[in-house]
Amino acid sequence: MNFELKPLGMVGAASEKCDVLVVLVPQNFKASKDDLSTMVAQAIKAGDFEPKAGKLLHLYRHAQCSATRLVLAGVGEGTAREVRTALTAAVSGAKTAALKKLVVAFATPAREEAVRSVVQAVADATYAYTLTKSKPDPRTLTKAVVCASNASELQVTFDRAVAIVAGCEVAKEWANRPANHATPTHLGQAAQELAKVAKFSCEVLGPKEVAKLGMGSFMAVSQGSDEPLRFIVLRYDGAAKSKAPTVLVGKGISFDSGGISIKPAAEMDEMKFDMSGAASVLGVFKTLSVLKPAINVVGLIASCENLISGKAVKPGDVVTSMSGQTIEILNTDAEGRLVLCDALTYAERFKPAAVVDIATLTGACMVALGGVRSGLFTSDDSLGAALAKAGDAAQDLCW
Repeated sequence: MNFELKPLGMVGAASEKCDVLVVLVPQNFKASKDDLSTMVAQAIKAGDFEPKAGKLLHLYRHAQCSATRLVLAGVGEGTAREVRTALTAAVSGAKTAALKKLVVAFATPAREEAVRSVVQAVADATYAYTLTKSKPDPRTLTKAVVCASNASELQVTFDRAVAIVAGCEVAKEWANRPANHATPTHLGQAAQELAKVAKFSCEVLGPKEVAKLGMGSFMAVSQGSDEPLRFIVLRYDGAAKSKAPTVLVGKGISFDSGGISIKPAAEMDEMKFDMSGAASVLGVFKTLSVLKPAINVVGLIASCENLISGKAVKPGDVVTSMSGQTIEILNTDAEGRLVLCDALTYAERFKPAAVVDIATLTGACMVALGGVRSGLFTSDDSLGAALAKAGDAAQDLCW
């Protein structure tokens, strides 16, 4: 799907030929003299449409525009959250097999955060997983045009939002794949292919190389599976070598049965998502390849399966981590910390400015925070505040 930002007001947007035109209308909307603005004002005055967030009015082949379908979407005060709510509802309701070109127009000058929300909402509302479906229902939308009268002020924000969406879709794709289509080997190949296209460095280490490094904790988790582990090292160098990198560490347990401390059978299929941290790191590097920012970033992915076999690690076993510390494993379903501790030790060699560990570490976090916010733990308050602020801006909330 291609995104494009055009410097068009209501008149220009009405002239765009497309399958669906969504007009985002705030509560402070004041009509201009053009036909489309006049019609919006009349609909509000008649009580047929309210510009409150999420309120919609659908029109078919309306005389005031070139689109097949016109949707007026209320965005309230025009905050990022309200825009995303409105557009998600509008696109979801208008999504059909015929939807190939979508135009989204701001009825008033757009804010930067609102533009980000538009791009994210369009991508989210039209995303479709198809890889393993016998009768896939793929995304039909091929082009999304965002119209704003002040587009020249928004281009940088728009480009960044498009790049972030590209990364998010990589992360979604890999997280959604079933475990037999997202093995550690598959993840290693995905990283290599991404690096080849984007021209950053990628090193994929197997069992022999990991053993040589002394990653006994990581190896202990993987030993119950016939699938060989992979330790993936990605490097993006956009700044001087003297500048310390940010290191991203992604948990890549491609399937987590819990090991001998086995999980309940109900909903165990969802443990394919235990590599979502790894998928996030791949997504970040996709975004970096598009944006090409002047920073240095290292991505580390420790990937294996946590399964049961005669070779599996047992409760009470003692292993030695890469740092030289011995660890008594009392619960084999605490595999995340065993894998990540070796990855974090490996990260020390880069002398990083910051280390961000991304992991589906425990279901207890969902008990505490529900499905709205991610848990954020940090030993650096300034880093934690920066991450929380970034999460608020991206509407990827944490606490």
